[in-house]
Amino acid sequence: MAIESASLAPLPAAAEAALFERFATALRDPGWAVVPDALPPALGAALLEHVVALDDDEFVRAGIGRQAERATNDFVRRNAICWISGDCPPTRAWVEFAARLRAHLNRSLMLGLFSFESHFAHYPVGGFYKRHVDAFRGETNRVVSLVTYLNPGWAPHDGGELVLYPAGGPDAGVTVTPAFGTVVLFLSEEIPHEVLPARRPRRSIAGWYRVRALDGTCPD
Repeated sequence: MAIESASLAPLPAAAEAALFERFATALRDPGWAVVPDALPPALGAALLEHVVALDDDEFVRAGIGRQAERATNDFVRRNAICWISGDCPPTRAWVEFAARLRAHLNRSLMLGLFSFESHFAHYPVGGFYKRHVDAFRGETNRVVSLVTYLNPGWAPHDGGELVLYPAGGPDAGVTVTPAFGTVVLFLSEEIPHEVLPARRPRRSIAGWYRVRALDGTCPD
């Protein structure tokens, strides 16, 4: 079914501003936020329809590390990804949603966020991602991580929870059910996290806001 751009219109300005400020306030303290039903329902439905229709060969095995150090490691991570280019109505609406959120975070927190990248993530039955951080402290790369879930009817026995560790230590973390429409935002350097093994196919979008390097470029 063709997806009409008009059906993907943003939330009313006041409602969207209130949502974005909720994220900004949480990033100040405690550095993370979990908001159920934050993704506009029409956008979530369109993104789900789009990702389900993608061919398997458009996904690649997810790796760890960047550039020359990138490698696949099934002990650490078992899922597949497809980078989002924003070249169709659903993904374009998603990229625009993320851009408006970036602008709000910059106004509220003066973070200097410059660019955004994101991909669809598919976790098969048994798929997981062990505890990690999205950026290394002191490097000019990912600053804020953004995740949203595309899983209607997700039940507790389906597994696949995201676990955030805000204190950075080994203590029990904050468990997030990957339910349809939930949006998670957290500081990339500060919050270790993991994805527990899924017991049914699990779909999400993971994205990262980045800043310019000291030389004025945006790092790869």
